[in-house]
Amino acid sequence: MESCIFCAIVAGDAPAHRVFENDHAVAFLDIRPVTRGHLLVVPRDHATDLNATHPDAAADVFRVGHTLARAMRHSDLRADGANLVINDGKAAFQTVFHLHLHVVPRWHRDRLRFAAGFVTRRLREPEQVADAVRVGLTRLDGDATA
Repeated sequence: MESCIFCAIVAGDAPAHRVFENDHAVAFLDIRPVTRGHLLVVPRDHATDLNATHPDAAADVFRVGHTLARAMRHSDLRADGANLVINDGKAAFQTVFHLHLHVVPRWHRDRLRFAAGFVTRRLREPEQVADAVRVGLTRLDGDATA
């Protein structure tokens, strides 16, 4: 494995503003925040992406993200909501190849536009898309990580 900055942060060998950690995950401030309070939650064990991550590890990461998103609503940040996002793979704009969940606090009337075009989007070929996903699930049936 090449040098991984998130593994170094988990090990305490690289600086980070940690906000939470447990036996499964570490959460810290993103050095390039989208909004004030933008956090990253990473599993302690290295996994490059969702495909390489055991479902229990992914659930642990999301559980921490859920707690942190709720905490931001009750903090002095006074967030009105949050986006929880995993960029899974290079095609999804993942830039650090250690699975990580972005916890992005949101406020009413902020200018961040994850949902641009939401009202005008339309579902295309829904049955074919649903069938393709079902086929993928069937292919996972024999996978020990599914």
